[in-house]
Amino acid sequence: MNAAMLEPSTPPAPPTVTMRAIVQDAYGAGPEDVLRLGEVARPVVGDGEILVRVAAASVDRGTWHVMAGTPYLMRVAGFGVRAPKATNPGRCFAGTVESVGKDVTGLAPGDEVFGTAEGSFAEYVAAKPAQVAHKPAGLSFEQAAAVPISGATALQAVRDRAKVTAGEKVLIIGASGGVGSFAVQIAKAFGAEVTAVASGAKANLVRELGADHVIDYEREDFAGGEHRYDVVLDIGGTSRLSRLRHALTPRGRLVIVGGMSAGKWFGGIDRQLRAQLLSPFVGQKLGTFVASENSDDLVALRELIDAGEVTPAIHRSYPLGEVPAAIRSLLDGEVRGKVVITV
Repeated sequence: MNAAMLEPSTPPAPPTVTMRAIVQDAYGAGPEDVLRLGEVARPVVGDGEILVRVAAASVDRGTWHVMAGTPYLMRVAGFGVRAPKATNPGRCFAGTVESVGKDVTGLAPGDEVFGTAEGSFAEYVAAKPAQVAHKPAGLSFEQAAAVPISGATALQAVRDRAKVTAGEKVLIIGASGGVGSFAVQIAKAFGAEVTAVASGAKANLVRELGADHVIDYEREDFAGGEHRYDVVLDIGGTSRLSRLRHALTPRGRLVIVGGMSAGKWFGGIDRQLRAQLLSPFVGQKLGTFVASENSDDLVALRELIDAGEVTPAIHRSYPLGEVPAAIRSLLDGEVRGKVVITV
C-alpha cells in the first residue's frame, strides 16, 4: 500500500460567504466613475468585534472626500497615496448584531445598534463595540443611520469646543446640511438662541429644526450687520477668517467644522490652521477640531433623541445600488439634512 494513502487528507476549506457591497478600486471625483455594486467576501468577526447585518447606512461630505482622495493631505495621512486603502467609503450604519467575537460584552446577537465602521455600504460590517451603541428605540434604522458621524460632530462642536450655555447667541453657518441640522437642534437643547445661515430654499427646514432666526446667505451678509454672536459654528463654509471674526463678540468663540476650498492639497484645512495660530493673540477664541467616533457620544445623542430634543432630518433614501446617485445629490447641493442608504 502506498504510504501516501495512509496520510489523513486535508479537509476542504469552507466556501467563502459573499455579500453585496459597494466597491472602489481607484480615486476619482465622480462617484459614477469609481463606485460599483459587487460581490465581496462577508467579514469574519474577530476578537473584540461584532458582526452587524446592515439595515441602513448614510452619506456625508466626508464620504466624498474619502472616495475622491482630496485634499491630497488625506492620502499622505494614511488613506492611500495612489489608490484608496478602503475599498468601500461607507462609515455610518444602523442594523442588527449578527454575532459577537471573543471578549465582547454588553452586546449580543439580535441587538439593534448604530455606529461607525469601515465599509458600511454593504450587507454586513465588522465593527468595534467602542464605536457602537444601542439604537434609539423611537428611530427607524434609516433615521438611526443618519446620526453617528454628523450627530457626533455637531455634539462635539457645540458641547465640547464651543461650550455653548443657555442664553448665548449662536450663529450656525451651513445649518441645513448633515452636521448643521444636528447642530441647530443640539444648540437649542442647550438653551441657546440660534441664528441659522442657509439658502432661502432651505429656510423652512432650519426653522422646523428650531432655529430662532434665519439668514438667507443669497440675500444677506451674516457679518454685514450689527449683530454679534457669542459663538459662530462654521460648518463646511468658505468665509474668510476676518469675516467670521467680525460676526463674533470681542470674547466670542469660533469653531470651524470642516471647510471647503478649491485647494487640492489642503482643501480648507489651511484656514483652520490660521485660526488656531491666531487665537492666542486675540481676545476671541478661534479653533477647530477633529471629531472622534465613540460610543459615549452615541449614548449622549440617543438620550437627546429619546427626550425629543433631536430628530434626524432625512432628505431622501436610496437603495444600496444607487450609492453613486446619493453622493451626486450631495455634491449638487440638493440635500437638506441627511441622505440615507437602505440595504
